[in-house]
Amino acid sequence: MLSADPRHPDPPLTRLRRAAHGVRRSLLARRRPLAALLSAVAVLAGLHVTTQPPPATVPVLVAAHDLPGGAVLEPGDLVTVGFSPASVPEDLAEAPLGEVLAAPLARGEVVSRARLVGPGLAQGAPSGVAALPVRLPDPEAVALLRVGDRIDLVATDPAEGGSRVVALDVAVLALPPPDGAPGSAASGLSGRVVVLGVPAPVVTTISEAAARSFLSYAWAR
Repeated sequence: MLSADPRHPDPPLTRLRRAAHGVRRSLLARRRPLAALLSAVAVLAGLHVTTQPPPATVPVLVAAHDLPGGAVLEPGDLVTVGFSPASVPEDLAEAPLGEVLAAPLARGEVVSRARLVGPGLAQGAPSGVAALPVRLPDPEAVALLRVGDRIDLVATDPAEGGSRVVALDVAVLALPPPDGAPGSAASGLSGRVVVLGVPAPVVTTISEAAARSFLSYAWAR
């Protein structure tokens, strides 16, 4: 049996056990204050996260569902989504309701001016290309076209019967609804309007041919 006499100190292992026991007792005595402190820190951290202001957003109109080309945009076709300011397209259409889509629009896509029938159609075209509405007399031939097709315009003289090419390799930018369809004004004219991307120098040539000749097209090679 070990003596408590200071002249006979405890072995090192015994002293270590007593020290560990003392530390454990001290931690157990303070566990509740420590737990309360940790809980308070967690609550404060949560409050800091939840009180951070949300990132700034800009309301942007996007398609609520898939829309076909030629559709007239109605309130149920669009929904507002928050975009970060840096991601908003520069050519955003600010008031697209009532406008006609130049091409199909997928659900969630932004309505830009380049997607609507109007001057913005030529925005993405090469420099010097204009968006020109042209009435082709044969609506069934127009129904075969798709946005993005490239065609050659051919003018035929109804009196003499001769034909000539008035424009080569022009792009179909939009196919507005047929006259009398929702969103189009019934003018009483035959045929159907096609919006073409044409080089500026031939705008006058095509316009004159459309007024005096029978216009048709061939798909460009």
